[in-house]
Amino acid sequence: MATYEYLCSRCGPFEVRLAIGTAPRAYGCPDCAGAARRVYSSPGITLTSKAVAALHVREEQAREAPTVVSQLPPRRKVQPHPALSRLPRP
Repeated sequence: MATYEYLCSRCGPFEVRLAIGTAPRAYGCPDCAGAARRVYSSPGITLTSKAVAALHVREEQAREAPTVVSQLPPRRKVQPHPALSRLPRP
């Protein structure tokens, strides 16, 4: 189902939910039953935060010009989880 927007010359804009691709050019107004023409508008797009937008830009730049490293990162010592010592041993 898709939401289609129509504009009645007497009552103003209204929305109708119809199956995708089945919206007629004119639709009956729910208030006055007059013919309303279909209106095309931009889709509702949510805006991303600055942090997410920066990550997208960085990822796109890495596709074209990836950063080159000269050495491996320093190795960190990983501590085992304390619960592992209580597990049964074979």
